[in-house]
This record gives sequence, structure tokens and C-alpha cells, in this order.
Amino acid sequence: MSIRHGLLALLERGQMYGYQLRAAFEESTGSTWPLNIGQVYTTLSRLERDGLVRSLPESEAGQRPYEITDAGRADLALWFATPISRNDRPRDELAIKLALALTTPGVDVRSVVQTQRSATMRALQELTRLKYASDRPEDLPWRLVLDAMVFQAEAEVRWLDHCETSLVRYRPPAPGPQAGATPADVVWPADEEARR
Repeated sequence: MSIRHGLLALLERGQMYGYQLRAAFEESTGSTWPLNIGQVYTTLSRLERDGLVRSLPESEAGQRPYEITDAGRADLALWFATPISRNDRPRDELAIKLALALTTPGVDVRSVVQTQRSATMRALQELTRLKYASDRPEDLPWRLVLDAMVFQAEAEVRWLDHCETSLVRYRPPAPGPQAGATPADVVWPADEEARR
């Protein structure tokens, strides 16, 4: 989710100033995505520049509220109507890490997988605990965010299981003197012990 569209969605509820937007954003996401106040004001400046929000006069307390414009409503409606593309999401750092571990000499890939699995299982337990901490109807938005995070963690554990199974079946040839090792050239620690 972009901060831009998150702020537009919050402003659709009514006028808010920066700190109110940050608090509402974190409440809506169950604080699973902490938002820096600097990000809020930088994003508001861009939204105002693009004509999607307008700032209102400062209050006596010195707070400047913002409101969504018609162009902002149209942009928000388009965002809600457009499916999220897998290509729009950031690269998967874990997949890249494991791919690099396979091609980096001296890295125990099984250990990398096990370390990640342990961390993901701990995160999954914590997310599950948080999910059942409250059952109030007004908590539904952040529970849905937690559900998504639980499903992502479960999928990551299944993928790590798949990786581990693939590693068990993988038998690389003995490395040769050639430079530029490929995944087939990686020597697994368990394979070295088996050869002894």
C-alpha cells in the first residue's frame, strides 16, 4: 500500500492534520506499519502539489488541517478499483538472499533456511497472539491486516519447507578449478561430510 493512498483514504473520512493522519493510519493498520510524521508531511506536500488535497487555514493551536479534493477522490476511487499487480510489489529480499546464498562459496544454505524459518515461526506466533487479543467490531481493520500478515508468514514457512526439500534432493557436482561458480558448483557442508 502506498502512503499516498492511505492518507487519501483517511482524508475521505474528513479533514485531518498530520498527527491525526498518522494516528488514524496506525490505528487502521494495527500499528503493523509505523508511520514517521515526516513521511506524513512529505506525502501531504506532494498530494497538495498534485492537486489531490488542499490545506486549510491553521487552527488557533497552530495545526493545519487538510481535506481531499475531487481529483483526490477520483485518484482514490481508481486505486480501490485497480488490482494490485505482483510486479508493483517490492522485490522479495528473502528469495534473493537464498539465491545468492546458493551461489556464494562457504555459505551454509540449510542454516540460512533454518534461521529464517525460526524467525518466521516466532513472528507467526506473535501475530496469532495479537489477532486474538481483541474481538471488538471496531478492531476489524487491523485484524484484517494481521490476517494478511499471518497468511504471508504461513506461505513463507511453506516456501521455506519447499526450499529445504529441494536442497535435500540437490546433489551438486564436485567443484572444478574454473572461475565463476554457478549453483551447480556449490558444495554443501553436509555433502563434504558425506564424502569423507
